[in-house]
Amino acid sequence: MKDPRIEQLARNLIQYSVRLEPGEKILIEADGLEVPLAKELIKQAYAVGGVPFLIIHNHELWREIILNCTEEQMAAMASYDVNRVNDMQAYILIRAGENMSEYSGVPAEKMAIYRKHYAQQINGKRYNDTKWCIVRYPNHAMAQQANMSLEDMEDLYFNVCNLDYSKMDRAMDHLVALMDRTDRVRIVGEGTDLSFSILGMPSFKDAGLMNLPDGEVYTMPVRDSVNGVISYNTPSLKEGFVYENVRLEIKDGRIVRATANDSERINKLLDIDFNARYFGEFGIGVNPYIEKPMKDTLFDEKIWGSFHFTPGCVPALSPGNENLSELHWDIVQIQRPEYGGGEIWFDDVLIRKDGMFIPEALQALNPENLK
Repeated sequence: MKDPRIEQLARNLIQYSVRLEPGEKILIEADGLEVPLAKELIKQAYAVGGVPFLIIHNHELWREIILNCTEEQMAAMASYDVNRVNDMQAYILIRAGENMSEYSGVPAEKMAIYRKHYAQQINGKRYNDTKWCIVRYPNHAMAQQANMSLEDMEDLYFNVCNLDYSKMDRAMDHLVALMDRTDRVRIVGEGTDLSFSILGMPSFKDAGLMNLPDGEVYTMPVRDSVNGVISYNTPSLKEGFVYENVRLEIKDGRIVRATANDSERINKLLDIDFNARYFGEFGIGVNPYIEKPMKDTLFDEKIWGSFHFTPGCVPALSPGNENLSELHWDIVQIQRPEYGGGEIWFDDVLIRKDGMFIPEALQALNPENLK
């Protein structure tokens, strides 16, 4: 029996997230062996007069490619895929891999080749030149990663992905306007005292267009303005390894000291290029249904009462901050009381305390008002 929630999700993705028009070509990429949503997306694309194309991507097979890859090989593969994207008006990626740690044993130098000569090239083209959306899809691997049963994960997932994002979009307007006129930001909490400027940086609301699940407002710090220390209190899965207890010390925008459960590994990651030790994004999570970390960035960066502060930068995702880097790593700190609390200040005005917005104009973003 077909789950009606899948049909609703596919319809939302086609009609709301990428707004597919008659005659437009859409590339649907299934990252894993997920079938129900991909199948429904194809149906919904045809239903609005679109022209769907399909790619099946498998991490286990890609791992074998990357293990012995060369720069020339990755550049050639990127050029072939870029040609296909050039012909598309829309793109949806379904992330449904069976093993999120598949790349954990790949040598760092090979991952660097893959990132620079393939992933960065193809992703830049997709994000700049198409109407795009990335969506996670629940499976046993995702449920196990989040310490949940598959049924509970599916219920959470469809609550999160099928909520009224148009309502969230309207509620975000006041926060966007406030961030656009803010200069100084200060964030304090357990193990954290961080200050930086966002003066002149554009602010954006993410309400169901580019990610599902969604629910964040983000901007960029002025590159050299960041000073202080930040201690992240959520685990972060990056290239097959789960980083925990990440602590960064920053001076004049640059990470001068980084520690974690594997300090050698995190420093190698931050040294992939010069700009990886600078920051490209400051985002505030507001999704009312996402409450705890799941070691999945698409979910964790949207946790209500959280913020993420991002080493590196992907220019297509963070325009305004010219910190060009191969790395874009959204690491999350939750500021609700059960996670140690915390405060966000804009120009010496308390904006959020212990995860709850204080100014009346922003209280529409508190969880009880978004469900």
